[in-house]
Amino acid sequence: MRFLTFGLATAMTLHVSTVLAAATDQPAAVNYWHVWTDKNGVSHQSRRALHDFALKSMEPPASPQWQDPLNAAGSTVIVTVQSVRWEGIWHENPKPQWIVPLSGRWYVQTMDGKRLEMAAGDISFEEDQNTKPNAQGQEGHMSGTVGDAPAVLMIVQLASPPTVEQPCHFE
Repeated sequence: MRFLTFGLATAMTLHVSTVLAAATDQPAAVNYWHVWTDKNGVSHQSRRALHDFALKSMEPPASPQWQDPLNAAGSTVIVTVQSVRWEGIWHENPKPQWIVPLSGRWYVQTMDGKRLEMAAGDISFEEDQNTKPNAQGQEGHMSGTVGDAPAVLMIVQLASPPTVEQPCHFE
């Protein structure tokens, strides 16, 4: 029984020290895809990263956590479900917006031909306003579901105006 107690106490100590160490280590960057428009009105996708994290409480007495707050005044949160085999038409995003897949898989294809498939754990910042139709009449991007399950997405639309020729809104 003493060995069991000692083993549990050691395991608890290791767990607590690991949690404390994790809470104080600067997190690695959080990657996301940014859909943006260049000066010629063509949409693109670039890999970007959030990296300005600060360790602080959301609101005391909550424990501190690493945060990288982004300007989101006037934002709207939407959860959408896209059915199996759903495919949208070419369009621009209505506003600059974060899209976070919660379950299922979906794709985004931009005017430059890049097609990315995303699932839970991926993040996309979409800001393809002000595109110009190409020779095929395509503007912005097209998207749809992938696989045999619906795609559930959380969308956070921002009130801030879109940027142009800037493959990272937040840098």
